[in-house]
Amino acid sequence: MELKTPLYDAHVKAGGKMVPFGGYILPVQYPTGVIKEHMAVRRQAGLFDVSHMGEILCEGEDALANLQMILTNNFDNMKDGQARYSPMCNENGGTVDDLIVYKKAENQYFIVVNAANKDKDYQWMLAHQFGKASFRDVSDQYAQLALQGPKAMEILRKIAKEEDIPKKYYHAVFDAKAAGIPCIISKTGYTGEDGVELYLDAGLAEKLWDILLEAGKEEGLIPCGLGARDTLRMEAAMPLYGHEMDDEVTPLETGLGFAVKMAKEDFVGKDALIAQGEPKRKRIGLKVTGRGIIREHQDVFVDGKVIGHTTSGTHCPFLGYPIGMALVDAAYTEEGTKVEVEVRGRIVEAFVVALPFYKRSK
Repeated sequence: MELKTPLYDAHVKAGGKMVPFGGYILPVQYPTGVIKEHMAVRRQAGLFDVSHMGEILCEGEDALANLQMILTNNFDNMKDGQARYSPMCNENGGTVDDLIVYKKAENQYFIVVNAANKDKDYQWMLAHQFGKASFRDVSDQYAQLALQGPKAMEILRKIAKEEDIPKKYYHAVFDAKAAGIPCIISKTGYTGEDGVELYLDAGLAEKLWDILLEAGKEEGLIPCGLGARDTLRMEAAMPLYGHEMDDEVTPLETGLGFAVKMAKEDFVGKDALIAQGEPKRKRIGLKVTGRGIIREHQDVFVDGKVIGHTTSGTHCPFLGYPIGMALVDAAYTEEGTKVEVEVRGRIVEAFVVALPFYKRSK
């Protein structure tokens, strides 16, 4: 049975079209529609309920050693309040999940994992736990709101003091307040825009949701659903678990080498990644030139030969044309390479482009 986030009633009241996602019932869109929600985030601001994400605490004097072993990134030089993205590999080098680790304090780490993977991730962490460290699932205690877009910080400043707002990307203030409500304010997001994610007591989520929407009225802030979240992350070429990566796809194949520190002494999956050598397939961006929209799990061809498959695809409202991401043979990843994608028995032409498709101007 799907769970409800603390904001379920607020979504229904606002006319959200509710659908199952990652074990929860969430709004895919509001009456405004996906295109308007997408454009609001690119031009003004949008507010998302991401309370379905999971939160896990790692604590104890061996907490850092545990993270170093189960995650591919390096965490030994983090400052309090800093965040770091990392894949988590299995022994074969495949991806168990991708997640974000925050250093809360010495020997205390706050980990944010994907909703559909929360239980799997938590069990994986418990199975690999060692020494004086403990992992604790605290997901039920938190709601998470994402305020995203070029006007996001302007809106936030109306309800939060300057010292409670992180100055740098991938940093967080743990003992912050927004409209007097205690929360974690993190300068992160999944849209390719400026903005923050706010973690707070689940029981206070609806109150802060309403306050933010009211505070952002002048700036054009609107609630946004899963549909816009997906088209936004696609334009920004942000990988999604279950699409661009899974237990069979390594972080190196999907372009996450920046978060895989092979110089580290050891981590789960390191030996397998070394044995595999240079990835034989890689994630690419596709710009569609033919008629049609490509989706995931569709064959990609060059000269009639299957070279891989699509992992995501959509029509991008801001860019104004259809795009896709695909995992293909490394020999066909050069920009400008012409490919064909089979869409329901019909061939749609596209060509390889650099990622990301969209990058905000600083």
